[in-house]
This record gives sequence, structure tokens and C-alpha cells, in this order.
Amino acid sequence: MGGLRVSPWKRYGHDRLYVNLPGGEKVACFDCGTGKLNVLVEEYRDAVVEVLAPYLAGTPSPTTSEAAAVDDGRDSLRPEDDLAANRPGTAVSAKLDELAPGVVARLVTMMLGRRSEAYGWRKGLVGERRVGAELERLTRKGWRVLHSIPLPRDVDIDHLLIGPGGVFSVNTKYHRGARVWVGDDSVKIGGQSYPYVRKSRAEARRASLALTRACGFAVEVRPVLAFVDVDTITVTPSLQDVRVVRDREFSSFKRLEGVSTPRQIGPIYSAARNLWGSESRRCR
Repeated sequence: MGGLRVSPWKRYGHDRLYVNLPGGEKVACFDCGTGKLNVLVEEYRDAVVEVLAPYLAGTPSPTTSEAAAVDDGRDSLRPEDDLAANRPGTAVSAKLDELAPGVVARLVTMMLGRRSEAYGWRKGLVGERRVGAELERLTRKGWRVLHSIPLPRDVDIDHLLIGPGGVFSVNTKYHRGARVWVGDDSVKIGGQSYPYVRKSRAEARRASLALTRACGFAVEVRPVLAFVDVDTITVTPSLQDVRVVRDREFSSFKRLEGVSTPRQIGPIYSAARNLWGSESRRCR
């Protein structure tokens, strides 16, 4: 039972400890704020308590009444864990708060004519808000949308779109006035290559696996790469699995149907807002 590893995790105001096997499989997590312990593999309970002991000084005592079972995230979903409350760019806004320079740093940057590190993040925030507004329009046609979905290792999905035409993970990129070429694995802008296509696929795969586990039926999540304010987009004909759109082209999704039934849309949306909104709490 030895060999368990503890990994601290702090994000969006949460403070948790993951307990993992050497191979990375999660067996438990502890919420330092509430004192709640979730053990996913019951046979490791004693070992989990032992390995966590050095970390628990000054924290609330672990609650045990619910510790043996993994919360399904539905009836006990806390408001701060409900992703339906997230606005477009929530994660980017948090990053900008972290990067906010002091007065002296701002003055030096201005005098030297340099762009601060926050410049790129501000562009990203503009892009996510633009795309988010377009996606929200689809809710009138029976679609559901979630924004800024946090995943482990400082990764987030910009938007998740769920509706009659299926489930889509949307990766938003803002490149004002750029000429964009999209290939099978990467994107080229101004002679520079970006791994946007590969990352979009990876996000969709992670979402598909997690939602399939949570729903109990297969949920295919298709990747979408959305560009904001670009001049032109050229997509190689061989790229078939990643949908490439401009922000204003999401209106065409209204015509997509026949993939998800109303009886599926509700459970998928509920699973998504519960699954990732309480991801650390559930140790998914």
C-alpha cells in the first residue's frame, strides 16, 4: 500500500491535496478548506490518512460520513463549484489579476515601449468574450454552453457547447488582422507555428472520456478552433476532425441536429457542470 504521493493543488480560491499512486492514478483528495476527504479506492484509506497526516496540521478535521463514497456532484453541488456561473474568460481574468504589475513596473514598461506579459492575456480575454457572446445566442435554439472549464495542470477549456448537433469543445484564438493557415497538426501565422490543432484535439479527448464516465453512455466531443478578428483563414482539405470557424460563424450551428436528443442534452450538461465544477473535490 506504500508509494502514495501527495500533490498540493491551488486554483480559483480552492486549496486541495491529491493523493496519487506512483503511476498517477488518483486514489483520494482532501479539501483543506472544508476538511472533506474523498477516498476513491477504499483499500487505500488507511494509507491515505497516514500519508496526509504531515500536511493536515492546522486544517479542519477530515469529515468521514461521506468519505467512503465519491460525491456524484448533483444534489450536493456547491454554488462555487457550479460552472454554469462562469462567464467567458473567467480563467484568463484570474491570470490577469496575478500578472497585474505595480505602478513602477507599469511606468518602466511604458517608457521602454514594451508590451507587458499581460498583453497577450488581455487579447485572449477579448477573444473568449466575443466567442462566448456568440455561443450564448445558441441557447435560444436548445443549446447549452459552459465557459472557462478548469482542468488539472493549469489547463482550461474555453467553452463547451452541448446541443442537438452534438458536444463541442471550443478553443478560442484572437489574432487581429492575421492571415491564418490551418494544417493537420498546427497553425501558421506570420511565419510562426502554433500547436492549436493538437491542443484542440487533446481537450476534446479529455472532455469525451470524462463525460462518458460520468453519463454512463458514449459522449463524443468534437474539437472546434475559433478565430476572432482574423483577416483570412485557409484550412488544408485533409483536416477533417477539427472544425475551424470565425466567431460570427457559430450561428450556423443552429442548423446542426440529429446527434443528441433532448433526453441526452440535459444529463450531459448536468454532468459537465458538476464533473468539472467540482473536479478537485471529486478527484476526477
